[in-house]
Amino acid sequence: MQLEIPKLNFTVHHTRELKTVFEALPHIPLACFSWDTPSSKPEVGFKIAHNNESVFLHYQVREEQILARYNQHNDPVYTDSCVEFFIAFNDEANYYNFEFNSLGTCLAAWGPDRNQRTPIAPDLLNQIQTRTTISRLNQGQSPRFEWQICIQLPVSTFIHNKISELSGSSARANFYKCGDDLSEPHFVSWKKIETSTPDFHQPAFFGQLSFL
Repeated sequence: MQLEIPKLNFTVHHTRELKTVFEALPHIPLACFSWDTPSSKPEVGFKIAHNNESVFLHYQVREEQILARYNQHNDPVYTDSCVEFFIAFNDEANYYNFEFNSLGTCLAAWGPDRNQRTPIAPDLLNQIQTRTTISRLNQGQSPRFEWQICIQLPVSTFIHNKISELSGSSARANFYKCGDDLSEPHFVSWKKIETSTPDFHQPAFFGQLSFL
């Protein structure tokens, strides 16, 4: 699987501008259930772009249950209702994991696998701009909740890479939705992961990104 990441020719100064960033971008479904498919499948999609200075992400989620407990960066947000972006630049073995709950709280680290991770410092994570909304859908409608998160990831958060501009660069990545502590946990990805048990830390199954 391969994605070409469109380039935006303007700078975003405030989170309220993030909504405008994504209006014209295509919606990409997140629909790979590599392990057990839950009875109440979440409906998930994402959008992605860049402007050389930042990567922009938008996730739209509809699900039966929302957990939003953690509000300190590098808390275990993957146990809440959570969306994630894992990326490795060029052909490097090390990759970044950026994980966000529906409050915009971020857990992030860098390393070659699940166990060898170096956390990204909270002062760097504070440079990430997010804008979130949570809505209860009509009574009796299923799924019952919708939440959206707009994310601006400045290149400074990729602290272990010297990135002067994103255009022309390549990367490997995957996009995820999970919720380990939900009453019915689920694990959804953009690219299928062929392991026997749920594990998003599988760079062998990342897809290809090209930054235009």
